[in-house]
Amino acid sequence: MNKLTTALLATSLVASAALAEGTVLAQKTDRDVTKLTPTSKAWEYVKATTIHLYPQTTVTMNDKKANAINKNAKAKEARVKAIYDNKNIAFLLEWPDGTKSIQQGYRSDVYGDGFAVQLPVNYKDPTKLPYIGMGSDGRPVVIHLQKAVQPIYEPNGHGDVSDQQNVLSKNKFGKEIDAYQEKVAKLAVTDYQRSFISEGFRSMTEIKDGSEKFSADMVYGHKAWKGTMIRPLKDAYLNLKGAFPVAFAAWDGAKMNRDGLKLLSGWIPVKLVGQSGGHKLVKTLTQPVKGDVENGKNLVMQNGCMGCHYIPGMSAPGYMAPGLANIGGYATADYLRESIVDPNAVIVPGYNRNAHPNTPWYNVVDGKRQSTMPPYPLDEKSLNDIVAYLKTLKSEVK
Repeated sequence: MNKLTTALLATSLVASAALAEGTVLAQKTDRDVTKLTPTSKAWEYVKATTIHLYPQTTVTMNDKKANAINKNAKAKEARVKAIYDNKNIAFLLEWPDGTKSIQQGYRSDVYGDGFAVQLPVNYKDPTKLPYIGMGSDGRPVVIHLQKAVQPIYEPNGHGDVSDQQNVLSKNKFGKEIDAYQEKVAKLAVTDYQRSFISEGFRSMTEIKDGSEKFSADMVYGHKAWKGTMIRPLKDAYLNLKGAFPVAFAAWDGAKMNRDGLKLLSGWIPVKLVGQSGGHKLVKTLTQPVKGDVENGKNLVMQNGCMGCHYIPGMSAPGYMAPGLANIGGYATADYLRESIVDPNAVIVPGYNRNAHPNTPWYNVVDGKRQSTMPPYPLDEKSLNDIVAYLKTLKSEVK
């Protein structure tokens, strides 16, 4: 056992007894974590945290076939590990997937598996974190995306690897070589890694100026994926210290997953073992909701929530408001409270184009979204009961 794995094992045993269940314990090492891969030995000595990835059902995908395939999608159990050094942090995400789907160039009829790691730019107040679905107005997130690809240097554009040609074998010179290499770059299948800054659906902007550096990799085996994401603790967008929230998403290409059609977690606290601070954030994200679930369900019906929102077991018109089928799996209790008493605080943009124009869940006034949902000034007990009920709305874990 080398120094890295010995140190990781020791700190893992000490820290695991000190923090709440559901917290990812990022172990400290003096070694360079940028060298880690999904199959590195060091991961075996790091405590794993079990998380659940739920179907994103807040906004419906505008694809009839894909929606039918994923109609009864279940949640998946995944595992997360983390290691950090003085400059960088590495995450390992492991999740089951019965099929290996590879992104094939820029084809729009074949979809690859993939995963993403999401981090809030500002997490000072853990009760007002960004909306889990790619952030919200004034509450941006950084998203790192990795898709499963099989890089191919293939200049003929027909997918025939046997026809690969080296530029040295071509009777071309000067500008002709430059033109040839440019064509190869457009046709070849290369690694797909992207970083984005986002404040909600349809606002994702790729970061291309080099200010957001990260590396990622994916390895498939035994009907499961292992994916690593490694990035700086501090850069132009983020300053990760003490404890901070993270969220994960996974796409299943065989089920036509892409864009918002995915599985995702809620905000999960990450504690940097050996650093002080962050206890309030960890407590906020892990403490159970105290409330009467049955009374909360009755209050939801009495207040007519199902008149606009889809809630399992209750009827609702299609597309009138964000769906709540899995809201308990990926929304924090504080987000739910805020949305009930102040619907304008965070507005989920991007309602489905099939929605009737007379029933949008928000209007745009002077360039700013205004929710059509009225605020509900409930007493504290009623509010807690409703939140406790909403937290039960989530798919069965497969």
